[in-house]
Amino acid sequence: MKIAVLPGDGIGPEITHEAVKVLSALGDSFEMEMAQVGGAGYAAHGHPLPEGTLKLAKEADAVLFGAVGDYQYDTLERALRPEQAILGLRKELGLFANLRPAILYPELAGASTLKPEVVSGLDILIIRELTGDIYFGKPRGVRECPDGPFAGQREGFDTMRYAEGEIRRIAHVAFQAARKRDRRVTSVDKANVLETFQFWRDVVTSVHKEYQDVELEHMYVDNAAMQLVRAPKKFDVLVTGNMFGDILSDAAAMLTGSIGMLPSASLDANNKGLYEPSHGSAPDIAGKGVANPLATILSAAMMLRFTFGKTEQADRIETAVKRVLAQGLRTPDIHEPGSTKVGTKEMGDAVVAALG
Repeated sequence: MKIAVLPGDGIGPEITHEAVKVLSALGDSFEMEMAQVGGAGYAAHGHPLPEGTLKLAKEADAVLFGAVGDYQYDTLERALRPEQAILGLRKELGLFANLRPAILYPELAGASTLKPEVVSGLDILIIRELTGDIYFGKPRGVRECPDGPFAGQREGFDTMRYAEGEIRRIAHVAFQAARKRDRRVTSVDKANVLETFQFWRDVVTSVHKEYQDVELEHMYVDNAAMQLVRAPKKFDVLVTGNMFGDILSDAAAMLTGSIGMLPSASLDANNKGLYEPSHGSAPDIAGKGVANPLATILSAAMMLRFTFGKTEQADRIETAVKRVLAQGLRTPDIHEPGSTKVGTKEMGDAVVAALG
């Protein structure tokens, strides 16, 4: 069980350290090897995804990823910015299915920005297609505007596109996941405006014929965003494209009290995965020891479940997190009156102790 550990930038090294600590406390024989990525990769090797890092990620059975991004690299050409590392890993490893569970622990109901009665008991799964859409579509760039009222001026352009096979495989992931939950899928699109997403809706509807035991609902993305805030518990599994999934999953994160609580798994066709917290590198708090490591620790639990098939160990980690929250321990992002404020290291130590 070889794990490539890629801490990255900002708070990435701090939170991955705690997740590694928890994995090591399980007593299993994990081979963990670290490598630089993102801004750290650029600083050391002149590229956000150094050749050695990519080689390690391909050889490993799974990747534990921290976060990338730092203000000091914002002026670099786009191909060299830290964020290109995660896009490169998704493409090179074929990680097309991004699973982001949004679960509200009872102890954190007061930390959510919504009323407890709206979010209590929340348990939804957002499945985001990860290697297509406008993020990867070509052509793209900056050119002279060829027509319209601004013809002759410079314009930026990107291409939104999806092949039928891309949509079919992510639809299968969603329907199969729903079979293990409440058997309901909401496919989110913008079919009323975009040809790409009318095609998406048609293909998802076609795949649904193989899953008649699962209920399928189609919803426009603007309505889905509103319903996530108005009545989030009406959802079970949401499946959508790359850009819409990026936005909706971050919105769902705040329903859980903090984006610091949201883990994620990015999987290929054989369940090899890259596991990372849904939040960013937060350079403004890097090195202060206040970042919430729970999303990364829960991502490690997802790694045990999806890639290594170690359900018992995954359950141990998730139960330990629940115990720590029940003890009233909180990092600053989820702290509320009456709870005990702790730092990154203290939270990781508490989870290790709660493993029993």
